[in-house]
Amino acid sequence: MNIRIKDIDSYILAQPEEYQQKLYELRAFIKSLVPNAEELISYNMPAFILNGMLVGFAANKKHIGFYPWNGSTVTFFKDELSGYTTTKGSIHFLYPLPLPKALIKKIVLHRIKENKLKSNSKNKISK
Repeated sequence: MNIRIKDIDSYILAQPEEYQQKLYELRAFIKSLVPNAEELISYNMPAFILNGMLVGFAANKKHIGFYPWNGSTVTFFKDELSGYTTTKGSIHFLYPLPLPKALIKKIVLHRIKENKLKSNSKNKISK
């Protein structure tokens, strides 16, 4: 995608129609887990911030890329991710399959905890 997207709604609407429902579903699920997280577009994809970058996602031709913004998260969940294609910093959810909401929830809650610890450490140093 070569255009600059301003918000998540615009991002989703710019995707092929057959992908949009799954993208809206993922967004709504993340928002239900962290309603106080800020939504934004980062690296031209939807993302959420709470005490730092939390998670992001992107539409791809055959899958949704889910980005926990921390390569160690993919390693931390490696056993639970054995049925998914992963890279150092992403997890691929195939479009025709249901979103693995229990797994997504675990990852998001893990990232919240990581960000909170990191934020608390920075606050202690700056005091």
